[in-house]
Amino acid sequence: MIEMPDDSKGRALLRGCGTALVTPFAADGTVDEAALRSFVNWQIDEGIHFLVPCGSTGEAATMSLAEHRRVVEITVEEVNGRVPVVAGAGSNDTKKAIALSREMKAAGATHLLHTSPMYNKPPQRGIVAHFSAIADAADLPVILYNVPGRTGSNVEAATTLELAQHENITAVKEASGNLAQISEIIRGRPENFTILSGDDSITLAVMADGGDGVVSVTSNVVPRLAAQMVEFWDNGDPKGAREIAHRLAPWTIAAFVESNPMPTKAALAMMGQIQNVLRLPLVRLKDSYTQAVRDAIIAAGALEA
Repeated sequence: MIEMPDDSKGRALLRGCGTALVTPFAADGTVDEAALRSFVNWQIDEGIHFLVPCGSTGEAATMSLAEHRRVVEITVEEVNGRVPVVAGAGSNDTKKAIALSREMKAAGATHLLHTSPMYNKPPQRGIVAHFSAIADAADLPVILYNVPGRTGSNVEAATTLELAQHENITAVKEASGNLAQISEIIRGRPENFTILSGDDSITLAVMADGGDGVVSVTSNVVPRLAAQMVEFWDNGDPKGAREIAHRLAPWTIAAFVESNPMPTKAALAMMGQIQNVLRLPLVRLKDSYTQAVRDAIIAAGALEA
């Protein structure tokens, strides 16, 4: 188990392993609500610590507002208070991000995930102004999401630490891949600010330096093992955590052979969890990668040989 203490307002401080949920689509491209309900329950039954619907893994960029809200509503309904629900609410338009945050609160989310503005490429003071405006307007804890590979700009450590002083900004999902930067944030963070890896491949390195967990893509397929890996480390069993990480390594690599969530949806379809349907501009996994994905999830124990 992972203990999630509360902040000064009685809100859970995110720790452990959270799944950046894929969004199941039916063959006609609509949200597959039955598959989503089943998938959410399976994730919780497998021991995942929190869920993150409607992020980049969830293909939120291709959803209408009604679909976005519905996916979060369904997730909240099925979770039924068992784990936190961290709703993606990012936009490169600050006013839209605030409006979407309010929609996510109305849908029942417990936390908000906000990415740094993509395409605009604001300077660091613009990033501070963007997140500060959201946090000022938000009635829920805000998790910063730094993913330069998708946004085109990095949230520097000093910027994250400045934003961490805001009472409504309680965590960062760090997907820069820059361990020196993440270490600087860990060293300088205030009390009650948690650090979550945004890259599955460096989760243990981040936790070894004092981080608190991960928002994981690979846990879509292996929630039990991903959660156990974090728990083992948190409970003082680094050997057990490393053994799981080594077992999962082929899948951790295969999950990113093409753009996320293409490999993950292919894997989940092999497992019978969802249909392998994505929305353009994403497409199905290239055939030449299929066997590598299959071999990786067999090695992880997610699929029988």
